[in-house]
Amino acid sequence: KTPDQMLRKLRSHVTRARSNCMKSSSLHLSECLKTAVTAAHAAAAILQAHARHRNDLIVDQKAQNDLVSQADREAEAAIIAILREQTPEFGIVAEESGGSDGSHATWYIDPLDGTTNFLHGIPHYAVSIALVAHAGCMNADEQPLQQDTPVIAVIYDPNREELFTAMHGIGAWLNEYRISCSQSRNLADSLLATGLPFRDFSFYDQYMPTLDAAMHNTRGVRRMGSAALDLAWVACGRYDGYWEMGLAPWDIAAGTLIVREAGGVAEDMLHKDSWPAKGYVYAANTHIADALNTMIQPHLKP
Repeated sequence: KTPDQMLRKLRSHVTRARSNCMKSSSLHLSECLKTAVTAAHAAAAILQAHARHRNDLIVDQKAQNDLVSQADREAEAAIIAILREQTPEFGIVAEESGGSDGSHATWYIDPLDGTTNFLHGIPHYAVSIALVAHAGCMNADEQPLQQDTPVIAVIYDPNREELFTAMHGIGAWLNEYRISCSQSRNLADSLLATGLPFRDFSFYDQYMPTLDAAMHNTRGVRRMGSAALDLAWVACGRYDGYWEMGLAPWDIAAGTLIVREAGGVAEDMLHKDSWPAKGYVYAANTHIADALNTMIQPHLKP
């Protein structure tokens, strides 16, 4: 089937099997999680259909080393169609089509995190979807949230068929198994992940000293090309920690919650926002989080 035919079928399925996140300030998280999982699988089906014919894709360059393909756009359209159908009361902010915040909560969508990997045939990319509840929204215990908080997260790696999910206050899972961060006790024994500057070099002078410090004081550093999967892999213990600068909120909203619900720390490295919405993130297990933060802080500009 063509991606267009798959999208039409998915829209039809959504109409028949619609669930409902109720139109109130109280979020029904289990239904929202089901919605996000449905949307992630829909997007992944489109991506994998295109992956078999990636040389035929229409690819545009938004800026230096900032690529968007037909696959990104069609996958995003599939996600948005499902979210609008099932949760029309929430805002949507998506990488390719933009959007706006909702009054109670907002979906953050990255339909293809790791576009460059995808276009080069490197099987390391993911769909990332998160629901961020805004301050004042009720949580599952009917207590108002004091600050904007990611409450639902889905990261789906279609190549490994690994579905990472999390629900605020409930936990994090890889497929049907609960996950938790690693138990590494110090940086010297830790494997870290990062992302190198590749399109925005305005923070280059801040980032490079942190990379130098990590190279000399850890077990090693990996750069795989998907921030969403970097965070998911911290959550399931494959990495002990991760840091990156210059990201977008849709890159890290889902991963932030998954790490937190796996017992780890995922925070704004500038220590200004309730979650790393401005794209300066560090994440780690609780044993090394302070040491990772200490490694980063001397090199940041106020």
